[in-house]
Amino acid sequence: MFDTTKKIGILGGGQLGKMLCLAAANWDFKIGVLDASPDFPAGPYCTEFTAGNFTHYDDVLAFGQDKDVLTIEIEHVNTDALHTLEQQGKTVHPAPCILEIIKDKGRQKEFYRQHGIPTAPFEIFQDEKALKEAIQKGDWSLPLVQKARTAGYDGRGVAILRSVEDLDSKILPGACLAETRVDVQAELAVMVARNANDEVAIFPPVEMDFHPEANLVELLICPARVSPLIAAEAEALAERVIRAFDLCGLLAVELFLTTGGELLVNEVAPRPHNSGHHTIDSAFTSQYQQHLRAICNLPLGSTVQVTPAVMVNLLGEPGFNGPVQYLGVEECLAIPGVYVHLYGKARTSPFRKMGHVTVTAPTIEAAIAKANVVRATLKVVSANTF
Repeated sequence: MFDTTKKIGILGGGQLGKMLCLAAANWDFKIGVLDASPDFPAGPYCTEFTAGNFTHYDDVLAFGQDKDVLTIEIEHVNTDALHTLEQQGKTVHPAPCILEIIKDKGRQKEFYRQHGIPTAPFEIFQDEKALKEAIQKGDWSLPLVQKARTAGYDGRGVAILRSVEDLDSKILPGACLAETRVDVQAELAVMVARNANDEVAIFPPVEMDFHPEANLVELLICPARVSPLIAAEAEALAERVIRAFDLCGLLAVELFLTTGGELLVNEVAPRPHNSGHHTIDSAFTSQYQQHLRAICNLPLGSTVQVTPAVMVNLLGEPGFNGPVQYLGVEECLAIPGVYVHLYGKARTSPFRKMGHVTVTAPTIEAAIAKANVVRATLKVVSANTF
């Protein structure tokens, strides 16, 4: 039931929390945010801000006491407290039992194996020493992808080990998994939503281009430049995954399209995601409004893409660390179909996500051409260099 008095709590006050607050304001929803400081991006846009740590049991439990619905903008939160709140009758989406699987990449990969969901071959290791031993014994050969089991996001927690030298310089410490490095022709993502009435809505697949150094998405293209058959298969796989998890809310399903034409699930994120930013300016329903619809069990919105779009991530330039300055914004705003979204972070550092730009045009080719102008023009710097 639509109810503007319902109190919604978000664990996390970063840019995703900010954009959830902006979407909620259109419906006069009351949003509380829990994070370390009210000067975080979501701080000025929520109904109430609670300073605390979303990884601490007591902070999450206290925050949730007066909330009707709880959700997240980052999966690395205290799930023990969410279990307690769920037992107290609070609605928690995604459910803490799902979060516990997804935030551990080892458990996430085992989930795919158990449910027959296609994913790259993998093996879980107690620590990096065990992985080294497996490589030295010949059980695993280089190159391979190593992933930390927990706390990895925004390009962190992933290492591509190509040579014996990398075992000393690049290998990640702690519990991890090794994954076969598959031959990929494209990396895709599908945003899919589901509500408690078991209604599912799927956004068109997007194509992702990664920054070679930061391992972050630098450019996102929608619709993805794949055949209609591959697009349909990607959407069907995303629906299969969200139903397997029995998840309410948004799920970002990242996929590998192999050179052999096979789709493999790389990993998922149970929340609004970088690969859905473009929907604010190019789809009937933004991913943020869709997440609110799903967690409040409202009818899901149309996922039709109104216009082709390219999304450019605004990353802090290498060599700059300090109070943020934006160069070239006015030039970009003068270009039709360019929408600049700044996250409100006071300080920049190399490759930190500081904003994004959505570029729309009648064709993907025209959008890419404009996006390349934006990439060359809009720079995130600081007076401080190092």
